[in-house]
Amino acid sequence: MALEAIRRGIHVMITKPAVKTLAEHQQLYEEAKKKNVLVMIEVHKRFDPMYSDARDRIRDGLGEFSYFYSFMSQPKFQLDTFRSWAGKSSDISYYLNSHHIDFHVWSLYGRARPIRVIAMGATGVAKSQYDIDTEDVITLSVQWINFESKTVGTAIYTSSWISAKSDTHTQQKFHYVGHQGEINIDQAHRGYTVASDTNGYLSINPLYMKLVPTDGYFAGQNGYGYRSFEAFIDAVTDLNSKKVDMNTCDTKLATIGTTFQETAVLEAGRISLNNQCAMVEIAYENDTSLIPIELKLLK
Repeated sequence: MALEAIRRGIHVMITKPAVKTLAEHQQLYEEAKKKNVLVMIEVHKRFDPMYSDARDRIRDGLGEFSYFYSFMSQPKFQLDTFRSWAGKSSDISYYLNSHHIDFHVWSLYGRARPIRVIAMGATGVAKSQYDIDTEDVITLSVQWINFESKTVGTAIYTSSWISAKSDTHTQQKFHYVGHQGEINIDQAHRGYTVASDTNGYLSINPLYMKLVPTDGYFAGQNGYGYRSFEAFIDAVTDLNSKKVDMNTCDTKLATIGTTFQETAVLEAGRISLNNQCAMVEIAYENDTSLIPIELKLLK
């Protein structure tokens, strides 16, 4: 669908992740270049004020990259919600790990890059309770290299869709360690809780999506869940009026040209899982390139 729109000269926004393989990513990128259209990936965590602030702090004062850990999970009923594709055309890593992989790549873009991936999965619930042949939990262990010092860092991205019902729909957090400081974020708990006879105890995050109307009218347009769409519309408007060019979009947005590394990590994870958790190397054209060109299975 995205490819057909691009070929017709239509600007496109795609939900994350853009695609599942580097080959598909490269195809969209080349077609978008031919038609000079914007292809933006909808990764709304870039618009979360806490995440965007963390990204800026990572790039200004925390030194080179050392360690990153992220966790994101949703309740078991999501397996039923996504039954049509779970374990068939995608998995929990593509669905949830993609959020924090994108954040990590965005934070270190031009300063470090992922080079090796090992994936492991846990099974049991999806198969026994929902008759879906897919992993319950997927963890990607990724080695990164810092460009300037050639030192290495380690990232661990974990996602799950077998959580119990709790105070929030999505549990999500990360811990970042640089050579000169660190950051912890619990994105699920913002210090705002509500208890009611109807819904029990809940942790609320209206910064993402304000579900309660104001005076009977929708009032969620300022949430970061909507701002990514606003950014796309603004960018298309500016492109059409010649106020900006595609290079400007690449510096400010998650475009098809700046998200190759996310796709490489996710695909490498799937390859690793399909090959008894073997290591997969992410190959680049040279020592400074930001665009992966090949995934090599190491046995």
